[in-house]
Amino acid sequence: MSNTTVKNIFLLTRFSDVWEYRILHAMLFLLMYLATLMGNFLIVIVTTNDKNLHTPMYFFLRNLSVLDMCYISATVPKASATFLTDDRTISVAGCATQVFTVLFCAYVEVMFLTSMAHDRYVAICQPLHYPMIMNRRVCVWMTLASVLSGLAYSGIHTGNTFRLPFCQSNVVHQFFCDIPSLLKLSCSDTFSNEISVFISAVVIVGGCFAFITRSYVYIFSTVLKFPRKGKRGKAFSTCVPHILVVSVFLTSIASVYMKPTSTSPTILDMIISVFYSIVPPLLNPIIYSLRNKQILEAVKKIMKKMLYLGK
Repeated sequence: MSNTTVKNIFLLTRFSDVWEYRILHAMLFLLMYLATLMGNFLIVIVTTNDKNLHTPMYFFLRNLSVLDMCYISATVPKASATFLTDDRTISVAGCATQVFTVLFCAYVEVMFLTSMAHDRYVAICQPLHYPMIMNRRVCVWMTLASVLSGLAYSGIHTGNTFRLPFCQSNVVHQFFCDIPSLLKLSCSDTFSNEISVFISAVVIVGGCFAFITRSYVYIFSTVLKFPRKGKRGKAFSTCVPHILVVSVFLTSIASVYMKPTSTSPTILDMIISVFYSIVPPLLNPIIYSLRNKQILEAVKKIMKKMLYLGK
């Protein structure tokens, strides 16, 4: 037995130790958190209550909104408390929970975004077969497959990470617990962990990116054949926001999980992590609701009902 000490707690890192900056960072995080919860909760309410929105597209959007509320709740509340108080500690159990939740939500988010790209492909390229291909049973099975495989994926990588002894330091150079930051703290050989994380990231992120790219190549080639410019604009308006979210999300994940863990931690790593842990849940309701006439009309209906009941 080596005389190394296994750490019972970890210390999270702030963006700055200056009190004024800490307050600013906490306020920004909390504002983004509240905006994310309100936006995604509104989408869940609207797509659930309005029967006109009980379609595969809005089924996946509702699932994505529920997931995003869980996703951002795994990191932002603890990070904000770390910014505002002198307590930077997080227990091993709390750290493991964060790793598991972030991995699970990120994995399922990728799967949902891929499913939504496939839904758009079928709707635009095969409209006559759309009701048969994207029926309710298929959508439910796609969701269950994403969730169950996500549980297995996050469970395996979380278990592989926390079986390692952490004795180099207990300072996690990140505002939440993630695998790359934790591997730097282990005093044992982490090569197998790094390889497994890298390969799984390449297979999942690369595979989904290739599938999404393929879907949009077919979509754009079909849209360009539309005789009317109005139809082209409508099709592009539903696809471009999805491409934007996917690009930001997958690029930031790839830059974190496909980078060797031996590199020295920088503030840039923390900033990049914001782009895959906070920005997508914040952008999704803004992009999918503000540019969607059906959702805006459904929101107006709900507001009118509320005003009518209030009288």
